Amino acid sequence: MMKSFVESAHNRILVCDGAMGTMIYTSGVYINQCFENLNLSKPDLIEKIHKEYILAGADIIETNTFGANRLKLTPHGLGEQTSDINAAGVKIAKKAAGKDVFVAGSIGPLGKLLEPMGPVPPQEAQQIYIEQATALIENGVDLIILETFSHLPTLKIAVSGVRKVSSDIPILAQMTLSENLEIFTGEKPEQTVVELSALPVQAVGFNCSVGPADMLEAVRMARPATNLPLSAQPNAGAPQKVEGRCIYLATPEYMAEFAKRMIQTGVNIVGSCCGSTPAHTRAIRAAVRALVPSRIVEQVRVEEKPEKAQARPELPSPSVFARKIAEKKFVVSVELDPPAGTDPAGIVESAKKLRKANVDAVNIADGPRATARMNPTALALLIREDSGMETIVHYCCRDRNLLGMQSDLIGANALGLYNILIVTGDPPKMGDYPFATAVFDVDSIGLTKIARNLNTGLDLAGNPIKGQTSLFIGVGANPGALDIDEEVRRFEKKVENGARYALTQPVYEVRLLENFLKRIEPFRIPLLVGILPLSSYRNAEFLHNEVPGMQIPEAIRERMRRADTKEAARMEGINIARESLREAKPMVDGVYIMPPFGRIDAALQTLEI
Repeated sequence: MMKSFVESAHNRILVCDGAMGTMIYTSGVYINQCFENLNLSKPDLIEKIHKEYILAGADIIETNTFGANRLKLTPHGLGEQTSDINAAGVKIAKKAAGKDVFVAGSIGPLGKLLEPMGPVPPQEAQQIYIEQATALIENGVDLIILETFSHLPTLKIAVSGVRKVSSDIPILAQMTLSENLEIFTGEKPEQTVVELSALPVQAVGFNCSVGPADMLEAVRMARPATNLPLSAQPNAGAPQKVEGRCIYLATPEYMAEFAKRMIQTGVNIVGSCCGSTPAHTRAIRAAVRALVPSRIVEQVRVEEKPEKAQARPELPSPSVFARKIAEKKFVVSVELDPPAGTDPAGIVESAKKLRKANVDAVNIADGPRATARMNPTALALLIREDSGMETIVHYCCRDRNLLGMQSDLIGANALGLYNILIVTGDPPKMGDYPFATAVFDVDSIGLTKIARNLNTGLDLAGNPIKGQTSLFIGVGANPGALDIDEEVRRFEKKVENGARYALTQPVYEVRLLENFLKRIEPFRIPLLVGILPLSSYRNAEFLHNEVPGMQIPEAIRERMRRADTKEAARMEGINIARESLREAKPMVDGVYIMPPFGRIDAALQTLEI
C-alpha cells in the first residue's frame, strides 16, 4: 500500500478530485445539514459524485469525511456515529473507485483551536484523530489526506494520531494559506514544507483558501525546500457574491493552465478544492496528458528560515489599580452593568458615588447573561472622563473573532483603558438572543495569551506590531467549581499565559475559597474575592439554578427564605455578604462586589465591616 502510492507520487503526476461540498450543495442539499452524514442517509448521491470525478480523470478520490470527527459531529447529534459515518464513507468510495483509483481518507481540522489558544486539550485532540483514523484505515483507505489545516501544531497532532493507528499508511499532509501566502502562525510556504517534511508523512502540500495564481506562487517557493512529493489543490478562484450567492469564477480552462504551470514547477499531485467540479478535474487531466513526461522544475532560491520575532519585555502598566495591587494595598472594585439603552447617565452617577466612597475601580460587564447592552469599552471611557473613576473592562470571547479581539485590545490600550478582565462569556442560548452566533475562536486561556503577546509587542501569530500594549490582564476563577481539579488546571494555564490578577465568582462558603487558595499556592497571583449581596430568596434560587458557575449553599438559600419582608431579605443578603467578606479578607488581596440590580447602596453597606 505504501509502496504503491509513494512510487506513483514520485514517478508520475497524480490527479486528485475536486470539491465534494460544492457538488453536494449543487445537488440540492442545503448547508444547514451535516454533509458527512449523507454517507448514511444518501450513499447513492455520494457514490455518484465520486464516479463523476473518476470519469473526469481523477487518480485519487477523497472520502466524504472531511468533518467527520467527533468534535464536529456532536453538535449535529451524531458524535456516537463517528465510526459508522467514516466507515460508510470509505465503503462508498471504494465501491466507486474499483482497482485503478486511490481512495484517500479525508481528515480535516477540528474547527476549534488547541489549548491555550482554544478549548481543546492536545491529548483530547489526538484521541479524536485516532478515532477517525481508525475507522478510515480499518475499512481500507489507500492513504490518509490531512487537509485544510491552518494551525501547524494541530496538524502535527493529527499526524501523531494517524501514526498511533498505523505505522505504514501513507499520509499526505496539506496546509492552507492566507492571501499573503502564510499559514496561521506566520510561516511562508518554504518554511512550512520544511516543518511538514520532518514529520512521518509521505507527501506534503497546500490546498484551499487561495486560487490558482497564488497557489502557483506558493509551490514555486516550496518546491526546492523538500524532496517529498508536493501537492497543490487550489480553490476555483476567490468566491464572488453574485445575486446573493457565492460563486467561484475560475473556469476549468483557467485551472488547467495553472495546473500545467504547477506541474512544470515540480508538483506531483494536482487537483482542486472549493468551488470546483468534475469539469475542472477533466481539464486538469487534459493538461497532465499534454505535458507529461515533459517536466521543467524551476529553480527557486530558498531563503533562510527567518527567526520568529522576539518578544519585548513587558512595560509596567500605567494603571493606578495595578500600582495599588503591586503595593499590596487591599483594593475594592464594584461591578456596574452597562445600560440596555443609549443613556449612560445613571451608571456614570453611580461611578461618581463609588469614587467618593473611596472605591478603587468599577468593573464594566460585557453583555452580562448574553444580553445586548452598551459596549463596555465605550462606557468605561465615558465613566473615566466624567467621573475620574478607574475602570476594569470585562472582555469576553463569545462575540468576536481573533482579528476583532486583537483590534479591540489595542484600541482599549490606546484609550488608556489598561485594566481588562478576560472571560469566556455566557453562551447566547441563556440570553435574549438564543439564535445568535457564538464565535468562541478562543476561550479565556487563549485570549489571555493574545493579550500578553500584545504586551510584548507581538500579535497572535508572533509577528511584531508597532509599539506594545500595557494591559493589566485579569481573569476569572471559581473557588466553588464542581470540578475543582479542572478549575485549578485552567487557572494555572491562565497564569502561565499572562494573567496578573484574578476576580472570583461570588463566595458564600469561605472554606471553598481557602481550599482553592491552597491549591493555587504554587502559581498564586493577586486575587479579589467576589461578593454578591443577595436581594431575595427568589434571587438566590435564580442565581443557584440558572446562572452558569454560581453555587449558593442550601443553608444560605434557607436564610434568605426565612426573611419575611422585602427589607428583611435585603438586609439578610447584606449580612451574609458582610460575613463572607469578613472571613475572606485576611486571605485575599481585594474584594469585587457585584451589587444586585446595580444597587450600589448594597455594595457600600457590604463594605461596612
